[in-house]
Amino acid sequence: MNLNRLHLTKNECYRTGQIITPKGIMVHSTGANNPHLKRYVGPDDGKLGENVYRNHWNQARPDGRQVCVHAFIGRLADGSIATYQTLPWNYRAWHAGGTANNTHISFEICEDDLTDSVYFNAVYKEAVELCIYLCNEFGLEPENIVDHSEGYKIGIASNHSDVMHWFPKHGKTMDTFRADVKKLLSEEEKSAEPAKKKYYRVQIGAYTVKANAEAQLAKAKKAGFTDAFIKYD
Repeated sequence: MNLNRLHLTKNECYRTGQIITPKGIMVHSTGANNPHLKRYVGPDDGKLGENVYRNHWNQARPDGRQVCVHAFIGRLADGSIATYQTLPWNYRAWHAGGTANNTHISFEICEDDLTDSVYFNAVYKEAVELCIYLCNEFGLEPENIVDHSEGYKIGIASNHSDVMHWFPKHGKTMDTFRADVKKLLSEEEKSAEPAKKKYYRVQIGAYTVKANAEAQLAKAKKAGFTDAFIKYD
């Protein structure tokens, strides 16, 4: 994941600064054919590129709307894919049009014309990695991830189709998305498990006189071999 940070400090949502306890993640897509991050994130930090129209979301009410999300995923000026965090993760964003604003971290994936599989696979991978990061950060599970359309179905968001108007065009659904997050989280956990140590026991002698064996045992324990013992044949 290529995570960057540029908080939208002029947005009314940021200035309101309400704090939430994240209980889930909501995936959105922008609904416009413009994959460039500079359309939504600004001003230019040297990587975004200049938005000559100045219509990014770092203003009080972008396009006259009270709207803001925690992050955007899309294309930088050099064509590479990145994530930009635009609100602190525990701020209440204005993204769902419902109660998910109070519970869910939100991000938007910048859409193109919905046909470019190379671009889609790149932003899909970035979104999976962002969700893994957020799950680790806030103790969330893949089951806590929904898109906007699922949010509507369960009554926590307004009626929008994203991202299900886009993902299926490239053979993906939110079920496959959650499965990919779960798989990589599991792989992370396995790689973090400490390797089990192997112990090799060495017998240092055999004695016909018990006193000699006990003396050797005492020396071994004094040397730090606390699990040394006498075995009688």
